[in-house]
Amino acid sequence: MSAVSSPFPSTIVTGGTIGSIIVGCKLQVLHGQPPEYRKAEILSIRPTPTADDATRCEYYVHYSDYNKRLDEWVTPERLNLLGEIEYPKLKKPKAMVAGIGKETGKGSEPGTPSGRVSKNNRKSNLSKAATTGKGGDAAAPGTPGPSNKRKAAAIEEGPSQAEGTNGSTPSIQVQGDDDEDEDMNEDIPSGTQDENGGVFSKEQEIEKLRTSGSMTQNPHEVARVKNLNLIQIGKHEVETWYFSPYPVEYAHLPILYICEFCLSYFPAIKQLSRHRLKCTLQHPPGNEIYRKDDISFFEIDGRKQKVYCRNLCLLSKLFLDHKTLYYDVDPFLFYVMTMRDEDGAHFIGYFSKEKESSEQYNVACILTMPQYQRMGFGRLLIAFSYELSKVEKRLGSPEKPLSDLGLLSYRAFWSEAIVQLLVEQQKTGIELSIDDIANRTAFQPQDVLHTLQNLNALKYYHGQYVIVLSDTVIKNSERAAKKKKREVDPKALVWKPIHFTATQLRFL
Repeated sequence: MSAVSSPFPSTIVTGGTIGSIIVGCKLQVLHGQPPEYRKAEILSIRPTPTADDATRCEYYVHYSDYNKRLDEWVTPERLNLLGEIEYPKLKKPKAMVAGIGKETGKGSEPGTPSGRVSKNNRKSNLSKAATTGKGGDAAAPGTPGPSNKRKAAAIEEGPSQAEGTNGSTPSIQVQGDDDEDEDMNEDIPSGTQDENGGVFSKEQEIEKLRTSGSMTQNPHEVARVKNLNLIQIGKHEVETWYFSPYPVEYAHLPILYICEFCLSYFPAIKQLSRHRLKCTLQHPPGNEIYRKDDISFFEIDGRKQKVYCRNLCLLSKLFLDHKTLYYDVDPFLFYVMTMRDEDGAHFIGYFSKEKESSEQYNVACILTMPQYQRMGFGRLLIAFSYELSKVEKRLGSPEKPLSDLGLLSYRAFWSEAIVQLLVEQQKTGIELSIDDIANRTAFQPQDVLHTLQNLNALKYYHGQYVIVLSDTVIKNSERAAKKKKREVDPKALVWKPIHFTATQLRFL
């Protein structure tokens, strides 16, 4: 639905009608249990006509000072039309300046004699020439340049705020469904676009993420409206967090049904039931490389199981805000964690890694499904990725930047493993350097250094830095060691590193 201009001359008014609500408005919206009013911004409006009301609409809102994953579609009844309503300020149209001179339009600018081109105009002409194609037509603004192959599963770093922090969603107008569908498949240029359309490097992106707290710097990603509210996978109904580019005919369904074994998706429960009669899978379509108690890990080659891996990426995008590419799965290996029972191996989470990483990343994307979070499975996924690195005899690190929840999980895992190792070594009287810790844990030295800094364990003594653990850190470690945790058993891992030839690593 196209936005209309504010019917009020002032920015903030008290009270209004449902017809006066436009994209960009900020008002109080009912949210949570028990319901309470929170300030929210209208990001998009879609018509949902009924037999009684042909003009009825739903409103997509972002709650101020809350994470973007809480954004949702709300009905008109949840909007507080009696309180204050803040309307977006209208931008003044730029005045057109007519050229003055005998040969206006031939390079002369106002105030310059005809035939003389000013310095600013020369720069303008050069910039126009730089964007002109072979036939002389100017390239469309914002057209992406050639890009390298991007990663099918990238995990971003934060430290983006979890619930209760600002999701950094700008007050912009989100276009209708047609434009959104075109955005779904657009080619994003290598590097990331800033708000002005410029492209900055990965290092600048990481630095901007650390300082601004936004989960993504790409304005197209920020503006994307969540298209699904609820999915059913297995016995669980799960509320989604973010947009995922499922086909347009599945968008805005009340619930999307997903087969928990092959991850195919269906708009109706009857279609899923018919599919389950034909689907023979009872576990992910890969090699089982680990089994301990009721937990199994399966290794899946993205080149051999494209359909499954693409469905996996679409599913994970519902819970990962930073993911920008979903179909280029050939360069990746996927490690899926499942829980076994009499019905089969049920999907818990996964991580992916590049078949050949020049930066020694051992994880590209990592996800634990929301229904299994806060149960120790995220920690188990991280531990398993480092166990593979130990078998490979390499130091590994997750791909940067990390998501907000990923950053918290990795920091906790690094801290626990390093403190436990140092406490054990203190009993033997052997001092460890940062490189020694890295070699024993398979962590990258930079991750070890950052973890020790976060623990405030680096002290300057007699002209050199030494590692000193405080009593509080040691007590917290002893308390954590008493808790029951799922651990990776190296003896249960049956796996050899896969070595790919140059032909196998050539992805077309």
